[in-house]
Amino acid sequence: MKTDFLKYQAQTSPNPIGMQVSHAKGTYIYDINNKPYLDFVAGVSACTLGHQHPKVNQAIKDQLDKYSHVMVYGEYIQDPAVEFCKLLAENIPAPLNKTYLVNSGTEATEGALKLAKRVTGRSQLISCFNAYHGNTMGSMSVMGFEERKRAFRPLLPDVDFIHFNNVEDLQKITTKTAGIILETIQGGAGFVEPFDGFLKKVKQRCEEVGALMIVDEIQPGFGRTGKLFGFQNYDVVPDIIVMGKGMGGGMPVGAFTASDEHMNQLYNNPKFGHITTFGGHPVIAAASLATLKELVETDLMEQTLVKEKLFRKLLVHPLITEIRGRGLMLAPMTPNADITNRVIIKCQEKGVILFWLLFEGKAIRITPPLTISEAEIEEGCAMIIEALNEVQQELGL
Repeated sequence: MKTDFLKYQAQTSPNPIGMQVSHAKGTYIYDINNKPYLDFVAGVSACTLGHQHPKVNQAIKDQLDKYSHVMVYGEYIQDPAVEFCKLLAENIPAPLNKTYLVNSGTEATEGALKLAKRVTGRSQLISCFNAYHGNTMGSMSVMGFEERKRAFRPLLPDVDFIHFNNVEDLQKITTKTAGIILETIQGGAGFVEPFDGFLKKVKQRCEEVGALMIVDEIQPGFGRTGKLFGFQNYDVVPDIIVMGKGMGGGMPVGAFTASDEHMNQLYNNPKFGHITTFGGHPVIAAASLATLKELVETDLMEQTLVKEKLFRKLLVHPLITEIRGRGLMLAPMTPNADITNRVIIKCQEKGVILFWLLFEGKAIRITPPLTISEAEIEEGCAMIIEALNEVQQELGL
């Protein structure tokens, strides 16, 4: 199977981990030798409720017994999609009340950028250095990391960049700007949080010049930071929310949400201003609805902050210089990328799954399912400390 994997399936890197998966359950993934791996990554923040959550699985099965794809997005009334959009609107601040369902986070980014241009009649887009919003051509245009996009130029014109948390840079947002897109917490950059009211100052500047504020919640969203969306921690209401990953409980999905006034400008002049065949797919929407219900009807979101404290208490080591992030979106930092690589690989061998971040080589990704137990956190952190001790000894540090 590994030979066929390398021969027939396109790769994303020269050295994929290559673990052959047998099955997954709860917070564990099992290989074909039935070895359990404690999952501290959750499919890169996608499996919000862990693997094979019974309510998500049941919602999928129930919907499959009714109907699957029946029509391109936006034409037929399909209960799971409508119910999801309604429940979402009930749990976010006004005037954000209308959601466009798509297939992935990067497609949601594309839709949000188009909407900002449509609403304002302007062309300029602003993003942040070290930002990541997806990998399609429009999303890549607002990626703030030249090394990853120079091979694919030319990209969208009229895009400028500011430094995250730099208030002086906000003067780049002008009456020529359609919108600024920024992650609530910068993911690829190393789980960098906004500080000193930065997000509120972004919104204030947007209001001054008539630009739209787009927040990318693809990683922080759906309970990972203690609130349904990360921006709710910072006393700000954006104009557009971009979401994906954890929204579908492990199923492929994305969406962008705006006010009724703004979103309605996308469906006329021209008609089909944004269109997708499989967006709002009823089976995926059913999984998303089950995930959202579980989040808003339980204390899972509040528990992320309790679990964060446990991680911070247990992950104390000379090779951990700091722990960035919030809730269950955490990034222990080591002195250099070589140490991080060694720790991640050793932990995989020991049976705990960690991962890298796109741009910050010193960061260790910890984004487990929100359903992880305190005992599982203790088990995994013990393996991480053991790996750190071994690296420290090997390098004579």
